Amino acid sequence: MENKNQLSGWSRFGPAVEPLDLEEFLMLQLRSEDLALMQELGDFPDDDLKVEQVEKECRTVRHFVPEEGWVTGQQVLKKYCLFEIDIEPIFATMALYDLKEKKKISENFYCDLNSEQFKHFLKPHTPHVDVSTLAKSAIFSITYPSPDIYLVIKIEKVLQQGEIGDCADPYMTLRECESKNKDKIEKLRNQAEAFCQRLGRYRMPFAWATVNIMEVITSAVDRDVTDSDSVKGGVSMDRKLQLPRRNSERYTNIEEPFCCHVGGFRTTPIPINTIFKQEGDRLSDEDLLKFLSDIKKTSTPQRRIKTIPGVMKLDVSPVNDMPQGCLSPELIPLKPLAEKNIRPLKEVLEFPSNEVYVPHNIYRNLLYVYPLRLNFVSRLTSSKNITIKIQFMSGEDPSCALPVFFGKSSGPEFLQEVYTPVTYHNKSPDFYEEVKLSLPARLTERHHLLFTFYHISCQQKQNQSGSCETLIGYSWLPMLNSDRLQTGPFCLPIILERLPINYSLHPPEVPPVKWMEGHKGLFSLEVQAVSSVHTQDNHLERFFTLCHALEGGVVFPLRVKEEKIPENKLEHELKLSIISLSSSSLEPLVLFLHRVLDKLFTLIMQPMVIAGQTATFAQIAFESVVSIVNSLHNSPELIKDQQGRNSLLATYLYWVFCLPDPPQNTQSAGAKSRYSTMGRATAANVGSMLLQSRIRSSSNPDIPGPHNSAEDAEVNNILSSKVRMTPVSVFLLLQQFHEELALQMVVSTGVCKENAYKYAWFFFELLVKSMAQHVCQMEKHSVPRRSRFSDRFKDDITTIVSVVTEVEQAEKVNISLAFFLYDLMSLMDRGFVFQLVKNYCNQMSAKSVSMPNLISMRLEFLRILCSHEHYLNLSIFFCSPASAPVSPSPSISSQSSGSCSYQEQQRILALFDLSHEFKQQHYLTGLLLTELSAALDMESDGKAINAINSLLCCHDLDHRCEKPDIRAKVAALYLPLVGIIIDATNYLDFTVSDTRGGKNKTGDQDDDLENIPPINQSIAMAIAGNPFNTLGRNVLGKSIATLAADSSRHLLVCFLWVMKNADRSLVQRWAVEMPPSQLNKLLELLTICVSCFEYRVGCKCFFFSFFQCICRFLFYIKMQMKSSLYDSYAKLQLEEALLRGSGARGEMMKRVGGMDRGMGQRENLRWRKDLTQWRQTNDKHDKTKAELDQEAIISGNLATEANLIVLDILETIIQAVPLADCKDSVVGGVLKVLLHSITCNQSTTYLSHTFSTLRALVVKFGDLLFEEEAEQCADLCQKVLQYCSSPVDENRSQACATLYLIMRYSYSNNFSRIKMQVTMSLASLVGKSSDFQEEYLRRSLRTILAYAEEDAEMQNTQLPSQVDELLRNLNCILSDTVKMREFQEDPEMLMDLMYRIAKGYQTSPDLRLTWLQNMAEKHNNRKCYTEAAMCLVHAAALVAEYLSMLEDHKYLPVGSVTFQNISPNVLEESAVSDDILSPDEDGVCSGRCFTENGLVGLLEQAAELFSTGGLYEAVNEVYKIIIPILEARRDFRKLALTHDKLHRGIKRMFGTYFRVGFYGSKFGDLDEREFIYKEPGITHLPEISHRLENFYVQCFGEETLVMIKDSTPVDRKQLKPNKAYIQITYVEPYFDDYEMKDRLTNFEKNFNLRRFMYTTPFTKSGRPRGELNEQYKRKTILTTMHAFPYVKTRINVIQKEEFDLTPIEVAIEDMQKKTRELAVATHREQPDAKMLQMLLQGSVGATVNQGPLEVAQVFLNEIPADPKLFRHHNKLRLCFKEFIMRCGEAVEKNKHLITADQKEYQQELKKNYNRLRENLRPMLERKIPELYKPIIRPMVENSFLSEMF
Repeated sequence: MENKNQLSGWSRFGPAVEPLDLEEFLMLQLRSEDLALMQELGDFPDDDLKVEQVEKECRTVRHFVPEEGWVTGQQVLKKYCLFEIDIEPIFATMALYDLKEKKKISENFYCDLNSEQFKHFLKPHTPHVDVSTLAKSAIFSITYPSPDIYLVIKIEKVLQQGEIGDCADPYMTLRECESKNKDKIEKLRNQAEAFCQRLGRYRMPFAWATVNIMEVITSAVDRDVTDSDSVKGGVSMDRKLQLPRRNSERYTNIEEPFCCHVGGFRTTPIPINTIFKQEGDRLSDEDLLKFLSDIKKTSTPQRRIKTIPGVMKLDVSPVNDMPQGCLSPELIPLKPLAEKNIRPLKEVLEFPSNEVYVPHNIYRNLLYVYPLRLNFVSRLTSSKNITIKIQFMSGEDPSCALPVFFGKSSGPEFLQEVYTPVTYHNKSPDFYEEVKLSLPARLTERHHLLFTFYHISCQQKQNQSGSCETLIGYSWLPMLNSDRLQTGPFCLPIILERLPINYSLHPPEVPPVKWMEGHKGLFSLEVQAVSSVHTQDNHLERFFTLCHALEGGVVFPLRVKEEKIPENKLEHELKLSIISLSSSSLEPLVLFLHRVLDKLFTLIMQPMVIAGQTATFAQIAFESVVSIVNSLHNSPELIKDQQGRNSLLATYLYWVFCLPDPPQNTQSAGAKSRYSTMGRATAANVGSMLLQSRIRSSSNPDIPGPHNSAEDAEVNNILSSKVRMTPVSVFLLLQQFHEELALQMVVSTGVCKENAYKYAWFFFELLVKSMAQHVCQMEKHSVPRRSRFSDRFKDDITTIVSVVTEVEQAEKVNISLAFFLYDLMSLMDRGFVFQLVKNYCNQMSAKSVSMPNLISMRLEFLRILCSHEHYLNLSIFFCSPASAPVSPSPSISSQSSGSCSYQEQQRILALFDLSHEFKQQHYLTGLLLTELSAALDMESDGKAINAINSLLCCHDLDHRCEKPDIRAKVAALYLPLVGIIIDATNYLDFTVSDTRGGKNKTGDQDDDLENIPPINQSIAMAIAGNPFNTLGRNVLGKSIATLAADSSRHLLVCFLWVMKNADRSLVQRWAVEMPPSQLNKLLELLTICVSCFEYRVGCKCFFFSFFQCICRFLFYIKMQMKSSLYDSYAKLQLEEALLRGSGARGEMMKRVGGMDRGMGQRENLRWRKDLTQWRQTNDKHDKTKAELDQEAIISGNLATEANLIVLDILETIIQAVPLADCKDSVVGGVLKVLLHSITCNQSTTYLSHTFSTLRALVVKFGDLLFEEEAEQCADLCQKVLQYCSSPVDENRSQACATLYLIMRYSYSNNFSRIKMQVTMSLASLVGKSSDFQEEYLRRSLRTILAYAEEDAEMQNTQLPSQVDELLRNLNCILSDTVKMREFQEDPEMLMDLMYRIAKGYQTSPDLRLTWLQNMAEKHNNRKCYTEAAMCLVHAAALVAEYLSMLEDHKYLPVGSVTFQNISPNVLEESAVSDDILSPDEDGVCSGRCFTENGLVGLLEQAAELFSTGGLYEAVNEVYKIIIPILEARRDFRKLALTHDKLHRGIKRMFGTYFRVGFYGSKFGDLDEREFIYKEPGITHLPEISHRLENFYVQCFGEETLVMIKDSTPVDRKQLKPNKAYIQITYVEPYFDDYEMKDRLTNFEKNFNLRRFMYTTPFTKSGRPRGELNEQYKRKTILTTMHAFPYVKTRINVIQKEEFDLTPIEVAIEDMQKKTRELAVATHREQPDAKMLQMLLQGSVGATVNQGPLEVAQVFLNEIPADPKLFRHHNKLRLCFKEFIMRCGEAVEKNKHLITADQKEYQQELKKNYNRLRENLRPMLERKIPELYKPIIRPMVENSFLSEMF
């Protein structure tokens, strides 16, 4: 149901319109002037893709296909070895082993470290030494890094007599440095020389060493990172993995965590101090891996192995650039060549531990032979020192031995034979030798490996001369088996006789000769091939063999392995082999992928004649291609790009594929030696960077560099035996490849069809590249597009597009289809492609998918199509209306008309409407704008907006669109976008900047949004009765936005770009013809633009994440529309304004300095498919300081640019105003936008032009502004006055001129109102602005006065005197402001000054209201909510006074008298009278607050603040005034909310009060003045003392300020004149007895307080404390001028009273206090046991010092002699009676509260209480008869006492 509703919403757009026939239009309807514009953007008709042959880089000296692979962690290793003695040649072999995978992962690297002396020992066995064998450094590659990779170094020596241990003994026992060993060492050296002369060609194992190479690299990287951190403060981004691109054709993308830093570290030396002696019976790789496993666990092998003293040193470093003099694994010199004769270094071939899936792209044909084991144990022979001679034979004659074996160190480069090392006296030796040989390009059945086994005599016997070799036997291994290379493990028998004839044609098992141990396999070996010639896969081998047969040059029946295939079965077998291709193993299939695909594509295109019959393989070959593509995509081992496309296939398409070859006689020579790519035709004039990007239409543009291609001539010769095509067979070239491919896609069914369209990107790319090659080869560039391709092919393409939109994976192939059509527009008839687009849109609209997905798919589709580099020409931009009549005067076509006709008006309005004709003529643009409109209505995400924005960005960056006339045409193409955006205004979201009523534009950034208190907005709306916050959403009447803020900004950027570049006369005519409602929407939209593009000081560029393109062009864009606005000087002024400002903005600009920001990278601003916006990256990284500075500059420039565009539009509208019917509303709307713009942060450039526009408005529409726009005129006065205090000279001068012009033109209209508004504005500015500059404002006032005095035209009027009087008043306000500035850090003094200023405005209600609100805001900032509320109550009373005079409504308060229940202080406002407030006078009480709504608003804010301050009872009094007004309005919703608020209340703490006295001339006016300070609840004396002390220490210095610690009266005579004294005393509210009757609650005891008391203890002797009978107390009563709470937190003390208490009066007061405390604790609803017990302990405790008993004994023990004390004596006695009664109640109460463990404590309390009562009884029964004679009844008294006791 939901989808139906959504689709119905879409249906209102209808089906896609029928596109214009573009080709016909270009041929028949194109005008000459349009053609000239079109050619500005390139030669449109020749926009073709062409084929380019790109030469491959040759990496080697001899021609080899270049390698483009990535390997991880290459290192150069240099070896140095030193034993304790140096007596003979030694040889080292190095290789890498992966312990985790238990395999060897590199070939061997051989080097020797022998001196010339020892090399001379071997000279008889070394005929010559090739330079390539002298390498001592090697490059190892590690594709799969692992922590378990070890470098193993095996050391050999020349064979000599004795076991390995015997040979190692001298090394372990002798030292060269010891002189006693000199003769022994010399003897050993002579023996070694003798062995070398005789046995120099034979080696024996000697020792080995190992090191964990990955641990070394990791530690080196960590060390370098640490060093880098210490220098740079952190790891830079380029410390990440740096993957070199050398050594092999393999391409890997390793992402293991281990290899994160392999690529970058310094050269690291590796000392190896442990060299193990080799054991003769543990030579195999299995034994070595066991040793490595033991070393990993315990650092040493578990089996104790002897070590040989010595040290080995290696240097390890990364290889990022290929060094000079390097040799490939085939010993071919690599580039760069050595400039001089230097020692070479070798690349060591890697044997990756896991498969590496990269096709072959270089020729490599190597074979590795590994002899493993020989078993002669059961043979009764003396053969113990066994070696094997290995030869590669091309025949059976000894001369057929080929020199294909790679030599070792210091010898020939290639050898005909090699010998394995000898293990002394071992009949069953293990071998560790690796024999590397280069296979011939073509193998025959005669090629074989020949193994000859010898016994070597180590010691020459007497009378024996000649060879030391004794033949044991032979064995061999043919290279081919059924024409396939033999690899793997083998176990061969050994023949004892001479080799038989033709032995090489048979395996060793066949010849009937004498075999050792009865033909038993005795010799184990393994053969491995690394070859790009031999597939080593049965399915691939069969396929290539049959393809070779199909091409001819073979004899039937054809033998394939053991099978013979006649010619009539060739077709069937070939089809079976094609089907089985997908069953091949993944690795060989990938290795030969390019050849396989080339063969299959040949079979698709070319039918063959086999045995006289035509054989068609197209369908089955296509199905095989689909199957292979599916297999590659589904293989988890293979790499995929972001869109899930297989990288191998993408690489093949880009670099390798070219049309299948025609018959050989038509093929050009050498064509296969180049890459086949596509590029743009040169006529398109789009730059060389685009040439190689065209093929990337739907593939990942980040395809790796060129590392795949067809092989060169040498490789073709090598492969000729397998896959070479010969011109023997007959080809029937029936049709083109692209036609056959499209046909197969159409006719495919089932799984093949599903997979073909699932991976449609591959076949789309295949079609495009084949089409481009077809056009290039057939030279069809000059052929009309309609004739290039057949109608059948077009039908197939139409069917394919239709099918794609219907398959289940339509969403996945949507982008691929879009790029396919994108490329077709460069090859085919554009009208035909537009029809495909139309069909796509219609079919997608009918799909049952969710609306968001549908919109997203269509948008992605259109975004890609519109990214075409000739999109503008495709949209026929040059036929869009470029201009309208320059003015409303008659147009050219209708010169006889006096005004624009109705048809002309509709034509102008239609240009901004998305009409049917527009969508038909500008097809792609119309589709995109339709999608945008639909997306906005569907409230979808911002993809549609981003698409439009990206498109406009690219237009602006395109240097082809630099001319103004072209830009106007392009902008006209998007005029309907303006109408769409205006209609979508309610959807926009924008950030409203904080109120800036008192904010200077160049101030700092402290006035942050989060620091503005909640009351700020209300005060801003009420100041001077003017709403400065003109952009509140409630003001604009907008609903909640549905677009995200970023999307809204992007949409507005599009709007501004179009309006900026559109023809100005056209925009002006549009403004004239626009309906009033639409014009108001436009003005509202401009207001939103100002808010969105305000420059936020100190924050990151809020739109930079999206404007990475558009921001760049803003630096160099040349603004042609208004030279005075857009010249270079304007930009310099912007920077000057920013530089002069304070805060982060100025500092940022100073850091950037003179950076050249004028030009962007124009060479990269062309449309390219790899730069299109669909490739949005999500990479996040921290930006550098330079980048952040650049972004800040860009944000400032963009803010200026956007606002200047808005200003230009406003001026265009104003120019059309005289001809419009809605002049009043238009001028007001324009002024509203301008005022809001100068409220926001703006540059000096913009402000200069804005003030000019404002002055023009005042001159042109002065009467209207001063009469009809009073509120906005007040706003204007405030904002202009604010800029009069700007520190920027230009801003200040502009503001002064504007303000004087306002005064001048208002003089004859209503100057009194302007004076009041300026005065109110200054008051508001002074009271609110934190960055107000008083000195600059004084300069501005003098400038304005000078204007008035020098204005010759106004000298005969009263204007100069009026201005003079106004400016004097303003200066008075500034004088008070100076004092306020001095006491910004003293909140109490600051509020006093503000109160004084407000008091001075008693006769000016508007200004008094302003200052009261300013005071409320200051209090609110300090969290003094009660005082803030009182300020608003006073303001409300002031408003009530005005309303009571204006209107007589019973529900309104009767002036300020009604407010006295809230506070008696409010009666101050009753000073307002008819004499002062005259409702008839203009400009007085004209603000919004002086209304019923304003009164209710002030009271509601006051109630909210009272509630926040905890004075809920005051809230009730406030609402007593509000409720009658709400009832009269019948506003029941607000009434309900009001009553709901009344019942709220929480715990609260009332204020604490202190007396503060100031003494000393340093305080000026404060000297000898006392104040009562109100502080927050629970404020202790040290807190306020510390606060005041810190402040005044900063003012006067620590030496000057003295804090008086006591509360005794200050004697002025004892004070030092150069000191400042402060006395602080805690005071409590004081009430008379009669007052206490009415003040029952805590609120009543803390509200309306005027009297406070503090006490001072003293004695007659002068001491503060003494005995009870001499302790006096002085009470001081202070009375304040006003009652607390008030509009200030400190109030002057106006009266002081003092009286002293005698000792007995002090005692009475203390006992009354104790009694009250006991009564309260006892009668609490929820008694506190601990508090009660504490009070009891202090009352009845036996050890209480100066407790109640002592007080009674002092004052009641005897009747006083002085009659004056009788009443005090009796009063104290009665106090004790009540006290003892309360103690009894408390003890009983405690009895019920105690727990079981407190019974003893209770008994003790009871005992103490009884003892106290008994002790007091005599004193309490003693009376003074004189006091009771007339009235006392003894019986009653006695009965009372008896009851008590």
